[in-house]
Amino acid sequence: MLESRMSSATDQDQTTHAALYRLLRWYADMGVDLAIDPLPHDRFAEARRPPPQAQAEAPRPVAPPLPASRPAPARIASEALPTEAAIRSAQESAAAAQSLEELRAQLLAFQGCALKATATQLVFADGNPEADIMLVGEAPGADEDRQGVPFIGRAGQLLDKMLAAIKLDRSQVYIANVVPWRPPGNRTPTPAETAACLPFLRRQIELVDPKILVCLGAPSAQTLLGVKDGIMRLRGRWIDCRLGEATIPALPMLHPAYLLRQPAHKKLAWQDLRELARAIDALTSNH
Repeated sequence: MLESRMSSATDQDQTTHAALYRLLRWYADMGVDLAIDPLPHDRFAEARRPPPQAQAEAPRPVAPPLPASRPAPARIASEALPTEAAIRSAQESAAAAQSLEELRAQLLAFQGCALKATATQLVFADGNPEADIMLVGEAPGADEDRQGVPFIGRAGQLLDKMLAAIKLDRSQVYIANVVPWRPPGNRTPTPAETAACLPFLRRQIELVDPKILVCLGAPSAQTLLGVKDGIMRLRGRWIDCRLGEATIPALPMLHPAYLLRQPAHKKLAWQDLRELARAIDALTSNH
């Protein structure tokens, strides 16, 4: 009897822990990744209190005004343009940029993507803009959002090791993302957010003019190459990326963040790295 009760209590504890974990994951997916009050509140006790009319009137605290230099995030998000207008605005702004510096300035001024309101800062690019190899990921994470540089968290550290395996480093490649602002809670960018940012990425690729494009992960490959296949079907295959009249050979690869979750697939990544190395050798010999 005692063992039965202990087993029941253990099962109940496990169920409670699982429920709490799912709740925390839901909050994270919704973008709640920062506490706004150092003390917990018993909302049930507050709900049982008498209505405000039955309590003595007390002066209500007034929230301090937001700094004039930075508008409230909700206001910026509400001012984001509708999708079609945002895409047109992005296309016009991107086309006007004649250098990477101008393109970065256009992105800083762009109001067509609501992610700008929730991100800490723009994550534009890293590496050598004169490089022949350009790598494109999906979107910045928390570390990238804090420092304004793509691929510097755990996935970025693995990417550096992957490059080193074929005798490359960041001085020999150029790195960017499809979306240059971090989505709340590291969620997947919506199709509208991706569409609003895509003209800037396409112009960024045109300005860098790489000889080889590496798409890290399915979202990058699907967005740039116009395909719907998953990354396991796409990886290791050369696919043409068309930008206006130009065509750039692109190699989809597994994203380093995926490899951190599925280390057994690093052998596939090594196959793709060797394919990339062969293409770089051929490019060098042709020069």
